[in-house]
Amino acid sequence: MNLQYITDGNGQTTGVFIPIKEWNDLKSKFKDIEKEDADVPEWHKEIVRKRMELYKNNPDQAMDFDSAMDGIEKSL
Repeated sequence: MNLQYITDGNGQTTGVFIPIKEWNDLKSKFKDIEKEDADVPEWHKEIVRKRMELYKNNPDQAMDFDSAMDGIEKSL
């Protein structure tokens, strides 16, 4: 996929440009990709809120993706 990343004046990524052909390919594979409203149950939102609060209060306890994957792969 030929994505182009959009950055602001500080170099922070603020968006992604997807070429129209690739967007159309995605739309054919994932029928509801343009649907803006997702029906997320309230109980699920509450779990996410709690996890975000735990992270906010203990950011040093979080593990980055690569470290987590390394641990999983070692246990296989």
